[in-house]
Amino acid sequence: MPPVGAALWRSLRAHQVYGANTDVGKTIVSTVLCNAITRLNSQSPAAFLKPVSTGPLDDADDRHIRRYAPGTLTKCLYQFDEPVSPHIAAKQKQLTIPRDDDIIASVHQTLSDWAAQGIDFALVETAGGVHSPGPNGNSQADLYRPLRLPIVLIADSRLGGISSSISAYESLLLRGYDVNSVLLFQDDYYQNHEYLQTYFQKKSIPLVPLPQPPARPPSQDADALARDEEAMAGYYERVARGTDVAGLLEEMTAKNEARIERLEAMSGRAHETIWYPFTQHHGMAPKDITVIDSAYDDFFQTYNPAKPSQDGRLRATFDGSASWWTQGLGHGNPDLALSAAYAAGRYGHVMFPGNIHEPALTLAETLLETVGNPRLQKVFYSDNGSTGMEVAIKMGLRAACDRYGWDASQEQISILGLKGSYHGDTIGVMDCSEPSTFNKKVEWYRGRGYWFDYPQVHMSQGVWKVQIPEHLRSALGADLEYSSLDAVFDLESRVASEVGQRYQEYIRETIAALVQQQGMKFGSLIMEPVILGAGGMLFCDPLFQRCLAEVVRGHPELFAPGATAGATGSSWSGLPIIFDEVFTGLYRLGQRSSAAFLGVEADIAVNAKLLTGGLVPLCTTLASNEVFQAFSSPQKSDALLHGHSYTAHAVGCQVAVDSLRTMKQLERSGAWDKYRRDWQPAATPIPSAHRARPEVWSVWSHGLVGELSHAPGVEGLFALGTVLSIALKDTQGGGYTSTAAQGLQQRLAAGGEHFAVHSRVLGNVLYLMASVTSTPDALREIEEVLRAALLE
Repeated sequence: MPPVGAALWRSLRAHQVYGANTDVGKTIVSTVLCNAITRLNSQSPAAFLKPVSTGPLDDADDRHIRRYAPGTLTKCLYQFDEPVSPHIAAKQKQLTIPRDDDIIASVHQTLSDWAAQGIDFALVETAGGVHSPGPNGNSQADLYRPLRLPIVLIADSRLGGISSSISAYESLLLRGYDVNSVLLFQDDYYQNHEYLQTYFQKKSIPLVPLPQPPARPPSQDADALARDEEAMAGYYERVARGTDVAGLLEEMTAKNEARIERLEAMSGRAHETIWYPFTQHHGMAPKDITVIDSAYDDFFQTYNPAKPSQDGRLRATFDGSASWWTQGLGHGNPDLALSAAYAAGRYGHVMFPGNIHEPALTLAETLLETVGNPRLQKVFYSDNGSTGMEVAIKMGLRAACDRYGWDASQEQISILGLKGSYHGDTIGVMDCSEPSTFNKKVEWYRGRGYWFDYPQVHMSQGVWKVQIPEHLRSALGADLEYSSLDAVFDLESRVASEVGQRYQEYIRETIAALVQQQGMKFGSLIMEPVILGAGGMLFCDPLFQRCLAEVVRGHPELFAPGATAGATGSSWSGLPIIFDEVFTGLYRLGQRSSAAFLGVEADIAVNAKLLTGGLVPLCTTLASNEVFQAFSSPQKSDALLHGHSYTAHAVGCQVAVDSLRTMKQLERSGAWDKYRRDWQPAATPIPSAHRARPEVWSVWSHGLVGELSHAPGVEGLFALGTVLSIALKDTQGGGYTSTAAQGLQQRLAAGGEHFAVHSRVLGNVLYLMASVTSTPDALREIEEVLRAALLE
């Protein structure tokens, strides 16, 4: 089922009716509102939709509406005659249970049809309370969230109703709903309406108390039912005359219009006030700015003023960059939102030096266990990947200078890295990357290091290739071809091959020349394992990175004459090895740590992005005890004097703890097994427990990668974990300033019939990225749009 946009129309004021509890009178309030609409505008009837109903058909809510609000259009999508919760009723009937996505799509289609018919007011009424289960057992607050309809909350007037009403409101607020109005029945004994009126007034939410409806007759004979029907008809007449429901409807109408007006104006206002990152504003117009009303799962809800009104003003748009690689557990994840709220309520923010709080301690221990690198024993907190890498550089350079007796104030200490690497936008860490579009116009940039060129991996014409740079073929040999991506990662076999020996000899000779002939001193080796992100989604041959690490560790004499290899275990040798896993770590490539692909354990590792599942900023720099000891002395000035006001922010730490636990549970539960099977080599697969290396797989279809590799405009592509990267042919040579991918980007933005795809390009490379919670069905829909854009 294709995703649908959130429900918003200019012509149709659609609201969702939630109850603070079961049996609080939702349908009676809906009837009051529908009657008021008919009185205000007899030319356009109100409409009432009950997506899921349980109980006897004669007592169904849509029938009550038809009886007491004549002229109202009514519809029920799924009716179960058992008077129990929908998830129980569906099982008892042994029917095919409608999926949540199907229910959402049906609701959206019904509202779209009503908008096309000229209906200007509709109510979508839930069953039971805010957290009553839907047919699949999921809370209704989560089930209907993709629609993000404005809420009419029916509060509870009974004993305990104040608590249940506020709890319901907070549950809706936590999930990103807008509660536009509150109604409840007036009870002169409990007087909940008075307390709640004051409470919601502070939230600028209007509350309208209604008189109590007539009590149901104890007898169900014909006379009693007739008297009840007469009493209810009189009740609705009294409510229409004696309450200001009309004023409430006018306010609801104004809020709907104001919401659309805000969306229409946002791009222009942003153009006036916002300075965007990584954006050349010259020639930029408001129309170039995408307005996002909300986001849910893998999709933005983007405002599209050009759409016909019956289709709605919001469109589902796949977040193809995973919001700059941060999304792991989906936008609007209610569990993570609850984690953040819990930590905010328990701590707010507390300063960290010399203190400890439970989320920071639990996260440190959980993260060390998750990455599984025995060298790493200490966790340093910062706020984002760039600053986390600043910390890592300070650690690595201090450890090297401390061991070799170098004085960084008197001599230049450089780093070893890879061409195309990029480790952040802060001034210090910029110097760890070669001159590029990102940094060469930054006035303080100096570029302190040497960056190896290297072979790259991609599929072309159905074949996995390791492409050797032209200028390195005399040293490294010709291009290589492999039958599968799994074979490319068979490093235990490849490292002992002639190719592995060539790689190591080239690396060793290059470093020797830099040190001995040019007098360079190196303080750390820094790598993004497997994929270099910002540099253009460059897939480095993992064998080259493995060989680079082995040469650095196995030949300390290259960096300091007379130095010998350190002891095994956590002791670093040659240079401290820093892995920048800000992008590639924590399941982004299908493994807990991308270092696992290389079979190399770093001395320092940096994680961010997926650390908090995409909810809040947080970064960790993990280090060995030996690196930690390089800062230990009686002098305060020798300490690692680095920190942020929000270091180890309790909200971020708690969210990260729950994010890691969720991802590990997904791994253990086999949530990705369908993807794994798709990528297993043709030969009999080796069970994961007996494999000598990590399993290679992707959420993107193996068949799609092979098919697109034959597309005329594709130079090469690859998929690994959640990442799909497509390099397009460019006669000008490619690179970050290339415009070759813009046409594909525009075609994806135009999208298909039901949704669009938001993507980012890196020069001639367009990439798409999923969450670890993305479903196969949703991704296959995305693939169809991509296939059409490239092949048709």
